Amino acid sequence: MASTGDNSKQALVEGLNGLLADHFALYIKTKNFHWHVKGPRFRDLHLLFDEQAVQIQGQIDIIAERVRKNDAKTLTSLSSIMAATSVAEENSTEVDADAMVKQLHDDNAALVASLKALKEAADKAGDNATDGLIDDWTDMAEERVWFLKSFLG
Repeated sequence: MASTGDNSKQALVEGLNGLLADHFALYIKTKNFHWHVKGPRFRDLHLLFDEQAVQIQGQIDIIAERVRKNDAKTLTSLSSIMAATSVAEENSTEVDADAMVKQLHDDNAALVASLKALKEAADKAGDNATDGLIDDWTDMAEERVWFLKSFLG
């Protein structure tokens, strides 16, 4: 494979590992909010956050396997996840429901932008399988943004 191909494959693997880190971090943040949401919309948000967390968690292994199928190494620890993620941590258990929704909305919207950039990387690397999966992942992230936006009014 030519040098450009190697560079494009490396860029794809780095992007996939970033996506993997973002999914881990977003999963934990979404579960945190699921566990700690309060207020008049408790039930609706509690259930929504759980549904979204399950969906995000379901993508983690598939993303990691795409890295491995590209003959590369995945993230190996919490510190490697934190170093590679763009999702900001939320350690407070006292975030109000509107702020939770806004944070998750913004995190998922950023994920959509990352996925669209990663699609270009998959195309340049000639990885048709990842390219196709990215369409599904983008659709799921766009749906999460849409649902969360509906709570923002």
